[in-house]
Amino acid sequence: MSSVVVDGGEKWSTVAQHGDERTRRAFEHESERGGGAEMFLGTHYPKLDDKGRLFLPAKFREQLQGGLVMTKGHEHCIFVFPRDAFMGYAERMQSAPLSSKDARDYMRVLLSAASDEIPDRQGRVTIPATLRTYAGLNKECVVIGAGSRVEIWDGAQWDRYMENSEPAYADLSEEVVPGLM
Repeated sequence: MSSVVVDGGEKWSTVAQHGDERTRRAFEHESERGGGAEMFLGTHYPKLDDKGRLFLPAKFREQLQGGLVMTKGHEHCIFVFPRDAFMGYAERMQSAPLSSKDARDYMRVLLSAASDEIPDRQGRVTIPATLRTYAGLNKECVVIGAGSRVEIWDGAQWDRYMENSEPAYADLSEEVVPGLM
């Protein structure tokens, strides 16, 4: 299955990596918080320090200063949500039927890996060791704005991802988001 970004409260489409139609609907509006939430945009190249801390890009700090939640993302990156957005996302997940094994599996992995953090005064955030290991983070990191969330990638992994994904980008726009262009 594929995954498509949901930005600014507008439903484009979200398809859980595993799951039936009910599971997908439970995860569809991850950024919808009653209207015009600001979007995270751009690509940034901060370094991870020896204590596992990372400077958040300056343009993301205001949205994340009140707290954030980090968890395992798809393709072995780390998803970072503003705390309020994550709480709304988690509430919507709870509407998934407990009878769906795919929904239970998805929630277990996502929520058990989640870490509630508050950036320090300098805009640094500590990435828990389990998430650093999951994402294979080394000193060179890439932080991208992905609409409703931020993603943290290992630099080499991001380069491989882009090398494999970017060539098909132009061909995907019609298939993935009908009527967008």
